Amino acid sequence: MRISPPALLLVLLSACSGSGARPLPATNVVLAGSTSVQPFAERWAEVYAGASGSSHVTVQAGGSTAGIRAARQGTAQLGMSSRALDAEEAAGLQAITVARDGIAVIVHATNPLTALSLAQLRAIYTGQIRSWRALGGADLPITVITREEGSGTRDAFEHLVLTDGHSIDVRALVTAYSGGLRKMVAEDPQAIGYVTFSQVDARVRALAIEGVVPSEFTIASGQYRLQRPFLFVSRGEVTGAARQFLDFVLSPRGQQIARDEGLAPVSLTP
Repeated sequence: MRISPPALLLVLLSACSGSGARPLPATNVVLAGSTSVQPFAERWAEVYAGASGSSHVTVQAGGSTAGIRAARQGTAQLGMSSRALDAEEAAGLQAITVARDGIAVIVHATNPLTALSLAQLRAIYTGQIRSWRALGGADLPITVITREEGSGTRDAFEHLVLTDGHSIDVRALVTAYSGGLRKMVAEDPQAIGYVTFSQVDARVRALAIEGVVPSEFTIASGQYRLQRPFLFVSRGEVTGAARQFLDFVLSPRGQQIARDEGLAPVSLTP
């Protein structure tokens, strides 16, 4: 696999977006879009390169909206999106689900709380509930931790939890990385945060939401509410080298990679 520097992608995008747009070389595969999908796409590309001998898969982040736009403009054969497309975005595009990701709400391993409703979670993150006592725990303040603005995980959390125009409490602590957030929760018995399901380990504990514990199966089935599709988006039918790469991602080996990386494979989707 060759992950080219951003400058190379800009050259490719510029070459294809102007009035004299030219199609991308048939042997090159360019993926652009979601920062949440990016690390998994890079892992797929790495293994695919070893299996096929191809060195022409380029993965570049830029956000789901940019990925959808790149697919529509033909500047990337495959856009990457970590959210469903709205009706206007979906017109003329094909969205292929390549895996599903869950957003786990985590607390310290010693926290006795096991479950929250979406309403309780929303109240915590909007500052309406500020003590564990309101949730049956000790009379201690809740340390609310969130990701930085622009994070794909934060975007998904806000979309799924903070409905009706609510905003995250300005007193919440902010961190730029999922690993950093998990560490903060692991070291603070009063903390709560959220990470992608793949980031949950023994240092923290994931809560059930609306009575459902996040797992590979509950995420894939949609029973766990805080889940989102990871999509590849294309303008028309996926063909050529991009088709071969997509087929690899959807193959048993590609889906096992998704599972190994903490995603729910599409093969589990009912």
